[in-house]
Amino acid sequence: MEERHGPRISHWWRYGPPGWRRFAEAAESRTSGPPWRSTVLIAVFMLVGSNFAAHAQPHREQLDVFARVLLLLAALMLLWRHRHPSAVVFGTAAVTLVYLAAGYPYGPVFLAVTVGCVGAVAAGHRRAAWTAVGLLWAGHLLIALWLYRWLPPAGDGRASVLQEIVVGTWVLAVLALSELARVRREQWARERADRARAARLRADEERLRIARELHDVLAHSISVINVQASMGLALLDSDPEQARSALTTIRTASREALGEVRQVLDTLRAPGAAPRAPAPGLDRLPELVEQAAAAGLTVEVEGEPPHLPPGVDLAAFRIVQEALTNVVRHSGSRRARVSLTSRGGELRLLVDDDGPATGGDAGGSGNGLAGMRERAAALGGTIEAGPRPDGGFRVVAVLPSRTWEDR
Repeated sequence: MEERHGPRISHWWRYGPPGWRRFAEAAESRTSGPPWRSTVLIAVFMLVGSNFAAHAQPHREQLDVFARVLLLLAALMLLWRHRHPSAVVFGTAAVTLVYLAAGYPYGPVFLAVTVGCVGAVAAGHRRAAWTAVGLLWAGHLLIALWLYRWLPPAGDGRASVLQEIVVGTWVLAVLALSELARVRREQWARERADRARAARLRADEERLRIARELHDVLAHSISVINVQASMGLALLDSDPEQARSALTTIRTASREALGEVRQVLDTLRAPGAAPRAPAPGLDRLPELVEQAAAAGLTVEVEGEPPHLPPGVDLAAFRIVQEALTNVVRHSGSRRARVSLTSRGGELRLLVDDDGPATGGDAGGSGNGLAGMRERAAALGGTIEAGPRPDGGFRVVAVLPSRTWEDR
């Protein structure tokens, strides 16, 4: 029984009755002006409720103009409870003390102090709220003792022990309610900050993912286009047929690049829609080999691409693509080797070239290696890239080849 209802009770204790949290957050967000609507409702309730309370307490002073002015003054002070919470809680406590000292009946007069105290504690003015309520109770107790000493035994103004117990209980209840409101407000503030931080993190991760996709697509395609354009220009006069072949390769590479860029941009425009084409994977490795061959790079592939989850398959494809792009752009070698090994729930990718580096480091100096490392780290994998002892450059990626569901 406790296990069945425990989470529900815990949720109620933490967040309050259903709908209360949304109401409190909406009320908290309305800070453009004084809270006229709620203050008017409180004033009406205090005036009407005090009339009923006066009929039930004939031994107390009946309400007159002065009593109604005090009730209205205590309610009107609540208009400034958001801007000046400390002054409001002291002011309502002082007016309530005057009201009680005059012998007027108990009743909704305490509502103004309660609202002021809750607002002050929730705003962080705990000491002011506790002091104001404590002074109100102490002042009421002193007045009661004074009346008990100087009035005759049958005097109407004498306060009973039961009344003091009721007032003391009310004081403790107000303070407890105020502290509960403060705790919940702090919880809501932390949760809002956590949600905002999580939203920013998701946005940053999405921007990085899109930047990696665009970089990998454009860097590879533009590298192939650059090599083919240089070849076409060099052979335009001496070998027009070979130049025509280079231009054909440029057209094919640019069309594929535009298609992949359009797919990324479509995902940006409609984040809730499914992509129109499947994400690339290692099944498109032969296309990479053909594009590299068109750029003058011979690629040897060892091993068969295993069946991978979509995210791992895309990351593996992009890592091989970026590694071959770096060979085309930064290595003097015209041969590269790609090795695929799947063992123990891991995929090991190895891309080698014999070098030497041309125009700088064979691994490149841009965002390629950083993007590869980010892709691998996002999946729980690793990337090692650097020069080989015997010359050339090597990229080794280790990625999980199974998802947690498959395990």
